[in-house]
Amino acid sequence: MVQLTHLKMQQVLAKMMPDGVYMDADGLAEIDLGNGTNYNPQEALNMFFQTGSVIGRSFTQEGDMNPGKVPIQPLQTGAGGQKLQTLIQTYNYYLQMIRDVTGLNEARDGSTPDSRALVGVQKLAAANSNTATRHILDAGLFLTADTAEGLSLRISDILEYSPSREAFIQKIGGFNVATLDELKELHLYDFGIMLELSPDDEQKGMLENNIQTALSAGLIDLEDAIDIREVKNLKLANQLLKLRRKKKLERDQQMQQENIQAQAQANAQSQQVAAQAEVQKDQALFQTKAQLEQMKAQIDQQKMQQEVELKKELMALEFQYNMQLKGIEVDGQKQKESNKEDRKDERTKMQASQQSELIDQRKNDSPPKNFESSGNDILGGGFGLGTFEPR
Repeated sequence: MVQLTHLKMQQVLAKMMPDGVYMDADGLAEIDLGNGTNYNPQEALNMFFQTGSVIGRSFTQEGDMNPGKVPIQPLQTGAGGQKLQTLIQTYNYYLQMIRDVTGLNEARDGSTPDSRALVGVQKLAAANSNTATRHILDAGLFLTADTAEGLSLRISDILEYSPSREAFIQKIGGFNVATLDELKELHLYDFGIMLELSPDDEQKGMLENNIQTALSAGLIDLEDAIDIREVKNLKLANQLLKLRRKKKLERDQQMQQENIQAQAQANAQSQQVAAQAEVQKDQALFQTKAQLEQMKAQIDQQKMQQEVELKKELMALEFQYNMQLKGIEVDGQKQKESNKEDRKDERTKMQASQQSELIDQRKNDSPPKNFESSGNDILGGGFGLGTFEPR
């Protein structure tokens, strides 16, 4: 029906005539341009087709109403256009029937979507179309995978059981056959024959959201994101994202431990430097104190030497003074002894005189005379009798 409708459209298009114009020659005859030229039908058509304008008169030269006041009028041949619109509607009707039956809608076949249709609506339409044709896609994938498995088995059978081994070797070459000989011990599952569809835009968008979330959280680096985007398999891309995230965490932990160790070493070195500086400070203080003590000891020694010299001088001066005093004392003692001897002589003389007087008194029978001095026990010059006491 689509083909028949298209054929009818071709027939209508072949028989359709272009739009024409109606020209009233009597209306042109009543027109005077005013410049002495004639206004003939050819000039009127040229002006109409070139400018779209036309000159006419509402009244005749006699003053009556001019029935041909519009001398040129376009003619519409609308019969062919209406038929063509009907055929187009029929064509779209049958095309929509094909889409409904096969499931290939506008969102699937790549035709221009409606400008008023939302993005979600387009995605739903494409998803519905994919669901309608899923069995075809699954069948194609199954046939491809089964063909690959069959080829693997047939190649193994040819190399091991088929009598056409030599012919096969001549076709593909001995080196390739030697390579294929290693496949004898392999099972079918070792080949890993599988087919997976490429991710659609929605799945890629979900993967991109995961990548952006991991990047914003600092779980992966920019290089990891680039490598993940290069993976076409969505499952492998997600697994690679998990693996890179795990490795990034391990690297961060290792770097954190290294930073902690470096900080600890820096702290230890700073403490060691501080301890060395403290030791050097203590040594400097000790040396300063030792120098001060040494200077104090030298000053004290100098003071002691000066004191010794002064004491020596004082002792020598004192010795001289003592010697002088001793000499004076010896002289005084000598004088005392001489005075004492003189007094003894005087007393002896006095006693002798007293005894002679006593004897004379007794002879004269007179009472004895007291020769003791009363109140004159102190000799002249403040010299006491105590000086005559024995020592």
